[in-house]
Amino acid sequence: MKKTLLCLALSSSLLGCATTTSAPQSTMATSQVAPQQQFQALVNDFIPAFWQQFPTWGLYVGYTRYAGELVIPTPAARQQELAFAKHWQDKLHSLDFEALSPASKIDYLLIQNQLGSIVFDVTELKSWQWDPSQYNIAGAIAELGASKAISEPDALNAISARLEKAPAYYQAARQNIERPTLEHTQLAIVQNQGAFSVINDALLSRADASALSAADKARFHANYQAARSAINSQIDWLKALAAKLEKGGNARSFRLGKALYEQKFAFDIQSGLTAKELYDKAQADKAKVLGEMNRITDSLWSKYFPGEPRLAGNAGVKKLIDKLSANHVKRDAFVDAVKAQIPTLEAFVNQHQLLTLDPNKPLVVRETPEYMRGVAGASVSAPGPYDKGGNTYYNVTPLDGMSDAQAESYLREYNHWVLQVLNIHEAIPGHYAQLVYSNQSPSLVKSLFGNGAMVEGWAVYAERMMLEAGYGNNEPEMWLMYYKWNLRTICNTILDYSVHVLGMSRDQALDLLMNQAFQQQAEAEGKWRRVTLSQVQLTSYYAGFREIYDFRDAQKKALGTGFNLKDFNERFLSYGSAPVRYIKALMSGEKIEPQ
Repeated sequence: MKKTLLCLALSSSLLGCATTTSAPQSTMATSQVAPQQQFQALVNDFIPAFWQQFPTWGLYVGYTRYAGELVIPTPAARQQELAFAKHWQDKLHSLDFEALSPASKIDYLLIQNQLGSIVFDVTELKSWQWDPSQYNIAGAIAELGASKAISEPDALNAISARLEKAPAYYQAARQNIERPTLEHTQLAIVQNQGAFSVINDALLSRADASALSAADKARFHANYQAARSAINSQIDWLKALAAKLEKGGNARSFRLGKALYEQKFAFDIQSGLTAKELYDKAQADKAKVLGEMNRITDSLWSKYFPGEPRLAGNAGVKKLIDKLSANHVKRDAFVDAVKAQIPTLEAFVNQHQLLTLDPNKPLVVRETPEYMRGVAGASVSAPGPYDKGGNTYYNVTPLDGMSDAQAESYLREYNHWVLQVLNIHEAIPGHYAQLVYSNQSPSLVKSLFGNGAMVEGWAVYAERMMLEAGYGNNEPEMWLMYYKWNLRTICNTILDYSVHVLGMSRDQALDLLMNQAFQQQAEAEGKWRRVTLSQVQLTSYYAGFREIYDFRDAQKKALGTGFNLKDFNERFLSYGSAPVRYIKALMSGEKIEPQ
């Protein structure tokens, strides 16, 4: 899962809008200037204005000019956010779309989609009312603490400024919350408790040992204590709220419903399909993958169950998977096992000429920071295009918080074969490699306002590409486990749509995941939790994969012997994190239509 990668998952209410600033006047010349030049001037004005309006988002891509600005999420801030979106929508609409170059048309559509998403979040989705987990100051402080794009004194002063505003921030957050979901309230408790893994004595010691003036150090201490007090007050308030909701206190359902879901899907996925159309495709692919898994089971049955009759259909597949899943690392070695596999993946990609990897862009495997835990077990945090020298972190959550039974279930899910596929997805040549390329894109718009379906889709595509290139020596066991993993990608889409639109129950969801997709109970329960805390994001994996894989196959057929996989991969990644349908248009010379 790449969630923190480009802040794609951050909501507009978390990012806020700077109440002390306004969009600068455009420096575009009059209508005598060519449309292409007008658009480039708009982009040159829009991007800095965007970070001025959304300073916290800027930190996640390495933009530190407004590092100390913690926006207080008041009604006035949301109104200014809407005014900002309207201002730039009007600027876009004044341009001649058809006169732009293909690459600029895509940038235009990405900006348009981003602005539309802001308006949708504030006025229709309104998660700022029902999702208390949006309100947490720790993430931005952690980004500042690790950033190489800002000096140590400036970073510490910016952290101090943010800490100073924490009491007002959390007070406004409490005023915003109206009929929240129980699930997001419980998540907010866990993640705000995790904030103390960032705002802790080590941070205070860092300030004391720095070159800050005595006055700045004293101010840092005061702000630090005020922020910790504000967070503790927030946690107490959230606990009381959760207790009330648990007793039947009119909690909002976490299910979006069809209308909101389809709108969010359109903004987030940008595939041109409706959510229902993608759901139908996933159902068809589910049947095909199960057919392949049954075929492989036929070939392996006598090896693992000599003399036993092959159980019919999916029951036999499940029995074989259960047998193979016992081959896994020990719980205490899980994070170390992930680290150890990275060099093997790098070597395979280089040897088979699948992609050029930059040896100067470090990948650091670390335990998931506490303030990020509670949603996914593995994710990538990548530096943005303004902080290209920063580390890319592969966040792996250790199993020390699990019971023995939970840990065993988890490890059976991420067994010897699946753990390798996970590392392909998250690291090489998946998220890590894609995000390095994205930061090198000549279009800042495509890098900054990337599409989650392309990002996740590439990681899923990378899994299949590696196995097709011979990774795992074409062992049928590896292919069986790959298909199990791929089935999970497909079922993510089925699950997300079924839960949020069709009202699927927890028991029905667990049946889908455990009995039809062969997932371990710990994984299935974790996925249920995730679908109660997110919307649409789970569909991005399958949506992007299906588009990329189908496009690659179409290119192979069209080019014949002239097709080169490395060239295709590198050209595809060169367009940043743009939606797949737009990359296809650029690579194929197709006309790009306005939305």
